[in-house]
Amino acid sequence: MSRSTFLLRDPIIRENVPMATVDQAGLVFYPAFCFKASPTHFAWVKMAAADVQRLQQVRGFEGQKIYFYNNHPIRFVSIAGVIVTRSEVPRRTILEVDDSSGAMVEVVISHSDPPAGSMDMTSNTSTRPPIPQQSDMKIKPEFLSNDTAEEASGVTTRVTSNQPNHVSATDRTILDTTRLNPGTMVNIKGTLSQFRGNMQLQLERFTILSETNAEMEFVDARLRFLVEVLSVPWVLDEVEIEQLRTDVERGDLEVLERRQKAEERVKRRAEREERHQRHILRRYEKEERRRDREANACREEGARIMEDIRRRRGGS
Repeated sequence: MSRSTFLLRDPIIRENVPMATVDQAGLVFYPAFCFKASPTHFAWVKMAAADVQRLQQVRGFEGQKIYFYNNHPIRFVSIAGVIVTRSEVPRRTILEVDDSSGAMVEVVISHSDPPAGSMDMTSNTSTRPPIPQQSDMKIKPEFLSNDTAEEASGVTTRVTSNQPNHVSATDRTILDTTRLNPGTMVNIKGTLSQFRGNMQLQLERFTILSETNAEMEFVDARLRFLVEVLSVPWVLDEVEIEQLRTDVERGDLEVLERRQKAEERVKRRAEREERHQRHILRRYEKEERRRDREANACREEGARIMEDIRRRRGGS
């Protein structure tokens, strides 16, 4: 039996287990042991930037990186929008993402720790972003490039030797952020933080949205989740609360482990599907290039044959 479980079974200590609190608006904020029953706490919550800025901390949860929409506890957020600016500052890169919701949200990308004894070259970091395809997007001069069409297309980006590695905020996985430039439509997933009263996302992963349909699907799912879940207060009855409390007191981690494994399976399946989608897209692009080459060869051959015919007719 773990020490924490033993303490929770102690009748004196049990009296100190946090209970639900009610704010002035009548919203009930349940203690943290109830969060595993929440539809938002262990999920990537699709939100608009304006709603992210409305998230608030609740007394008793300070410093835990848990924010609330109504009484829904939220840690992980997913947004989709256009990158408006990209700024390089010491030890991090900051993106501003606009999803046309009336507000923007900053996305913070951490730099990996420099090797011991190396100089900090952050101030000299240079990137060569692709030129956005939107004709009406105003591009800052520092984001323009005179390099080859290959670089301008965004397919490949030359990385200088002193360019820092970007890593995810939680597990420090290296991220290739060369395509995260102004004008790019992107789906961002990150953990929440706050800086000078504004909400920020600490980048965990991202997906480039190459089609408008993908953005519209995200917006549709985001709106449905807002209406069906976030806008409705989260409610637990006394039986559910007591059951959750009992699970904590008994140290019953089996349910949580099964749920985590199920989430891992879902996550691996989604990642596998994303890999398959990228593979199919690459094959499609390769096939299109082959067809273009064949079409050009046919046109050239046709022109040559027609030229031969005209030459023969002129000679006769």
